[in-house]
Amino acid sequence: MKALIIVLVIIVLLVLVVVGIYNGLIKLRNNVEESWRQIDVELKRRHDLIGNLVETVKGYAAHERGTLEDVMKARSAAMAGGQSPGQQAQSEGILTQALGRLIAVAEAYPDLKANQNFLALQAELTGTEDRIASARRYYNAVVKDLNTKVETVPSNIIAGLFNVKRAEYFEVEGAERDPVKVDFGQTNATIPPPQSYAGSDVPQVAPPAPSQTQSQIQPPTEQPPA
Repeated sequence: MKALIIVLVIIVLLVLVVVGIYNGLIKLRNNVEESWRQIDVELKRRHDLIGNLVETVKGYAAHERGTLEDVMKARSAAMAGGQSPGQQAQSEGILTQALGRLIAVAEAYPDLKANQNFLALQAELTGTEDRIASARRYYNAVVKDLNTKVETVPSNIIAGLFNVKRAEYFEVEGAERDPVKVDFGQTNATIPPPQSYAGSDVPQVAPPAPSQTQSQIQPPTEQPPA
């Protein structure tokens, strides 16, 4: 009888341990899903702001069609549904680079830079980027906790039994590690302002005088002795 009681107590303890580990895993998984939903909300806001920003720039720089189209294509790819966090991070990184090129183009248009709507959209976009970065850090921290549980003993056994899997990190390459580098292949070229702002009073820089080669330098004429 005592042996049976001991066995039952051990079984109950094991069940309680299993239930505790399982509940902990489910709690972590729910935290991951909830934190991802917060990121998704901010990403949708980011996409809306970028769309409005493109429309504002288009009113001043419609001929910058290539840059505008690149941003809209990257935005459409980022808005596509069914992406994993890793795929979404890659799409957002491409969108960030395209947006950086758009902002660089906008620098050449003084009227656009002074436009209140453009300035307001930039400020809102900056705030949204900050919230995304904060939400991303929290999400990745929760993912790390879940993945640690899924991979370590004894919780990995319970995770395998109940199909609780690793979660994927959300890491945007280059978005925070390094600033976006804009290069139109004209690093050493002098880029003129748009034609509408290039006045006739722009000073012209004279080309440098050609340097004399060694063959062009004449030696002094020797005087005959008196």
